Amino acid sequence: MKKIIISISCSLTLLACTKKESVDLIVTNGNIYTVNDDFDKVDAFAVKDGKFVAVGTSKDILDIYETEKTIDAKGQTITPGLIDGHCHFYGLGLNQQVVDLVGTKSFDEVVQRIVDFQEDKKASFIQGRGWDQNDWKVKEFPVKDTLDILFPDTPLAIERVDGHAFLANQKALDLAGIDENTKMAGGSVVLKNGKPTGILVDRPMSLVEAVIPQPSKATQIRALIEAENICFSLGLTTVNDAGLSKEVIYLIDSLQNTGDLKMRVYAMASNYPENLDHFLTKGKIKTDRLNVRSVKVYGDGALGSRGATLKEPYSDHDGHFGAMITPADQMESLANRIVGAGYQMNTHAIGDSANIVVLRTYKKALKGKKDMRWKVEHAQVITDNDFDYFNDNIIPSVQPTHATSDMYWAGDRLGEERVKGAYAFKTLLNKSGTVVLGTDFPVERVSPFLTFYAAVARKDLDNYPEGGFQMENALSREETLKGMTIWAAHSNFEEDEKGSIEVGKFADFVILDKNIMEVDASQIPTTKVEATFLNGEKVN
Repeated sequence: MKKIIISISCSLTLLACTKKESVDLIVTNGNIYTVNDDFDKVDAFAVKDGKFVAVGTSKDILDIYETEKTIDAKGQTITPGLIDGHCHFYGLGLNQQVVDLVGTKSFDEVVQRIVDFQEDKKASFIQGRGWDQNDWKVKEFPVKDTLDILFPDTPLAIERVDGHAFLANQKALDLAGIDENTKMAGGSVVLKNGKPTGILVDRPMSLVEAVIPQPSKATQIRALIEAENICFSLGLTTVNDAGLSKEVIYLIDSLQNTGDLKMRVYAMASNYPENLDHFLTKGKIKTDRLNVRSVKVYGDGALGSRGATLKEPYSDHDGHFGAMITPADQMESLANRIVGAGYQMNTHAIGDSANIVVLRTYKKALKGKKDMRWKVEHAQVITDNDFDYFNDNIIPSVQPTHATSDMYWAGDRLGEERVKGAYAFKTLLNKSGTVVLGTDFPVERVSPFLTFYAAVARKDLDNYPEGGFQMENALSREETLKGMTIWAAHSNFEEDEKGSIEVGKFADFVILDKNIMEVDASQIPTTKVEATFLNGEKVN
């Protein structure tokens, strides 16, 4: 650890220099993981004007600095503020305003939650999110018949947990103009006996989205603030929101400017024409709390809804390959436009076919370019020699809890051989040199400690499977903490201002009730955040 070097001018009379420098906050007696280049541990630091001004021993800090505010950490573990490398921050907030279907164990339970919600809310258009048929005894897509009977005059659309499928009732389908003849590249309207079942996979979802009433500004603000409260309570100080409209990005900026929203947001602009026309022309936007310099693109759909694009057919669905949301030719022209504007391209790629399309596109667009840090979001199924495309300019951004959520059925979708290249975090790290970790919340639960546990233990909360899932691709605890701090910051071009506890960086840090770097892995998921600080200010 580098020692603090202080230069103090003393008078020629050799009088003792006793005046200490005043700072805003001193933390002492901590078990502090700095996550600097040497992964040093210290026990104290000082904060002034929202930044770390000294990092070292409690004695050294107290000898040199004084403050009216001191925290004695009493040995508690402190890490840099945690970064979620891929999430839907605004979506999390909106989810607080609709039917919560996460954790439902049957379609009957889904229906009951909708009925209870509607009795209370009397919504003009019923929305919900979080169902997953893979968690039910009957693991088939549901159909709309019961919802048509219960809500014949109220449109309804409930989103699958991964955000890649809707179940819509007939009223919603009618409003959207969807029938058995509706066809859209990059998705499907699922039929049974020649009629829509209500299931829409990927692209056709946009037809229903177009008729859903837009949230009011007051609802949008409430959603952002509620999402912030949830995230701060779990130690997150920066969120990478994977796909936002221009309207919401500027709303975030305005709320940050007034102090109503404090969360730091790395905002990926959604791949909409109006977004591209605006941001790629305007250029990058950077403040202390907002960073806009990337575009979120969808390569394919999700594995759970069989929308992910595979090189060979699904093992549990003969002749079905999934579908590209953004075809290869469009991907290439889009990449050229993004690279020309100096922006980062962050592309959702789940299936091995989608991944190779994205990787080849990136390689071609980035030829001769340095330090672009384009990200493959999810990088979930990789086969053949396609891992070799990853490097320090093409970075994997992965979600460890996807592995432990999908492990029960991923082998059914992919087969025994192909699944070996799925959720391969260690292999990706070895190829790229860094790996960015996130949750994809609200697809998964928000807690970064579940992310940490899934990355190192590769088990669910019931300790399944014994020995862990494909443990050759587990990450070490040091690698995992880096993936949630400094490596995530690096992927955002923010490693000089956050991601570690070092002099000159924002004083974002978290105090935990247990040492996640040393406790038994089974204790990691129950870790509690004692306090979250952003700019040296306690925010929860």
